[in-house]
Amino acid sequence: MILRFLTRTRGRGRLDFTDWLTFGYLVLAVFLMFGPVLWVGLSSFKTEAALQEYPPSFLPYAPSTVMVEGYEEPLQLFRVTGGEHEGKVLAQVRRIGLMRTMVDPASPAETLQVSINDTVPERALQLATENYTSLFDRFNFGLYFWNSVFITVIATIITVLFNSMAAFALAKYKFAGRTAVFILIIATLMIPPTINLIPIFLVVSELGLVNSPWGVIWPAVATPTGVFLLRQYMLTIPDDLLDAARMDHASEWKVYWRIVLPLTAPALAVLVIFSVMWRWNEFLWPLIVLNRSEEFTLQLALNSFQGELQTSWSSVLAMTVLTLLPITLVFALLQKYITTGIAQSGVK
Repeated sequence: MILRFLTRTRGRGRLDFTDWLTFGYLVLAVFLMFGPVLWVGLSSFKTEAALQEYPPSFLPYAPSTVMVEGYEEPLQLFRVTGGEHEGKVLAQVRRIGLMRTMVDPASPAETLQVSINDTVPERALQLATENYTSLFDRFNFGLYFWNSVFITVIATIITVLFNSMAAFALAKYKFAGRTAVFILIIATLMIPPTINLIPIFLVVSELGLVNSPWGVIWPAVATPTGVFLLRQYMLTIPDDLLDAARMDHASEWKVYWRIVLPLTAPALAVLVIFSVMWRWNEFLWPLIVLNRSEEFTLQLALNSFQGELQTSWSSVLAMTVLTLLPITLVFALLQKYITTGIAQSGVK
């Protein structure tokens, strides 16, 4: 059924011109969206030497090596493309200038001199899993992961609670200045976040929340985007339903908790996804507030691989993949609510 839907055409039994355009556009879109992610994932299994190669390879190839009798370390293999040894696969003992000293692994007693212009390195598909295992040896990955999870989960819960309360008041309560308050909240979207960094940091510092995860959590628990999204959705809930609950002596808290929140589940799922993405990927504000390494999030730990003179790109890529996995999982589990929640959020 799915295959038939994806392969259906406008032409009768053949591809129409518009079908070619449609499939071409879809293939291009998939390539542009997932190509960089796939490249990062495969590159995270490359060795440091393979990452420095030019032109770069798509798959994680690594130089082929062999253990040769009489040598303690594995020797790199090269295929000879010219000269008297053309066609042979030899192992390099050392390189001096433009010449390689090589041996035949089958008869290592005789050394051969081969020009570097007549050799091509032998390569094989090899996954450098040590890029991932070394992460746990170089620093406490579990601690940084827990810091990110704690900040993301707690901040998301508080954000959903505060935004839904504000949206409920703006959508279902009639009071003087309601429209002005809503416009003021939406107007804050036009203020660049960097302008507020210094005032917010001064407040956080006065409260003693520097170098604390709560200093990262509290400043952005109420977001204008979340208030707008939930308010527009709550406007679609019939007022008669809430009045009926009040006539049955339900308190305002019970109306909010037992009726409004369950009916707003699709919009809440959208806000949860947005909040998780915001908090998990946040870098600038934690960089300002958190100075002790034991309080770092994964994003700050990833930045620690950036050196002044040298950068371990293999570790950076492996850490990037591990950082992307949780947010990808959350998005995959809740992505079906995005279209539903946004489509029903009042942009009509």
